[in-house]
Amino acid sequence: MSPVKSRHDSPGEHDEGGTAVTGLERRYARWTALFYPANYRRERGSELMDTYLSLAAPGRKRPSPADIADVAAGGLQQHLRIAQGLGPGFRLAGLLALMTATVFATGSMVFEVLAPRQPWFSHVGPFQSLAAAAWAAWLLAAVVHVAASGRWLRWTVGLAVLVTAGIVPAATLTGLPRPPLAVLLPQIVLGVVALGVAGRHPWWVRLMPIAATAATLPVAIDTAPDLTYYTGYFDLSRSALPAAAVTLLIGALLLALGLAARRDYRSAWAMLILLTPIGMLAVNPLGAVFDDSGPGRAVIPAWSAMVVASVLVAVIGPMLVLLALVARGRLSPGRRPPGTDRGRCPTCGEPSPSA
Repeated sequence: MSPVKSRHDSPGEHDEGGTAVTGLERRYARWTALFYPANYRRERGSELMDTYLSLAAPGRKRPSPADIADVAAGGLQQHLRIAQGLGPGFRLAGLLALMTATVFATGSMVFEVLAPRQPWFSHVGPFQSLAAAAWAAWLLAAVVHVAASGRWLRWTVGLAVLVTAGIVPAATLTGLPRPPLAVLLPQIVLGVVALGVAGRHPWWVRLMPIAATAATLPVAIDTAPDLTYYTGYFDLSRSALPAAAVTLLIGALLLALGLAARRDYRSAWAMLILLTPIGMLAVNPLGAVFDDSGPGRAVIPAWSAMVVASVLVAVIGPMLVLLALVARGRLSPGRRPPGTDRGRCPTCGEPSPSA
């Protein structure tokens, strides 16, 4: 006897139609209610339940961890499908993240080349630190964004992220200088978001990272000779990065409000996605909030306070995106008449023999 049939013959609670409901079915129902959008459950909940019950081993009383993971993955997939504007929003967030990352790479590369090298500090050839390799990789990504396809762009951005992340272990192994983590970590997070940027844009959109780089050059060239290794990178994390966080937040918010007036919600998703890199850019003032080492707020917070701020940003930012996806699924419009999809597989839409 199959599990689907046995649930109708076994004793237990009854649903509204008088059909016996097993403990296994109740538990599956709870997991699907937790992970799947409301509309999807209304339209295909019965077929979905039959699919899982038919695959369950005889005598099983609880869903296996693999089944729970499958329910979660399927529910996330359905939430992503109905999240209007999420894909374009991720691409828009990627473009803004790439622009921000290349601007900082430009300023940092100019500093690496033009800032005077102090005799009591180690240096890497003509550069101030190992990070010159990372900044060069980001500038290459800006060029590839103009000239190549989306696949090549994603490979280049991925390379830039890996090189930036590799600066820390390379500096540990060689003893050569590197920028502080408060500079490298926002660049890595911006790079992860920039992986979503698409290569097929109008020419003026593809030129935006290069244009931002060109606009940064005069300021960087004028400022770099007056900086030292310490004041350059530590002042960057203390003042320039938080200013960029505010600028990026205001820009994303204005875009979201402007496009939402035309029922275009991609900027709203872009703003939610960008909250994590924005928080990482502002980790210095956020860390100062948690720094209790002395009276007032420290100019450079203690390392432990910066870690706490970074962890909170890394957890809260993606969680807000997931909560928005869940809320979108629970409030999604467009209900169909009940039973229009009965008899079809909840995953592929083909006729289902279990229905």
